[in-house]
Amino acid sequence: MLAANIAADLDDWLRLLVLHDQEDPVDAEPQTMRMRIYHQTGRLVRHARIRHLRLDASWPWSAAFALAWNRLTSPYQVT
Repeated sequence: MLAANIAADLDDWLRLLVLHDQEDPVDAEPQTMRMRIYHQTGRLVRHARIRHLRLDASWPWSAAFALAWNRLTSPYQVT
């Protein structure tokens, strides 16, 4: 039960802090977040000490995922 509560809290914090200005994920249920955001196919590659995230362009919610990734990996950047 503790693991389920931690997962629910992480999901809520992700929506509150990272995806606050996106319309769909703000009010989404955990099942919807799982299918739209967490099941995104992609590949994390490293070249010249820089991490690049390559996403599937045909995924409908890849823009929201890329926005969340950019906000989480650069915490000192003000958006």
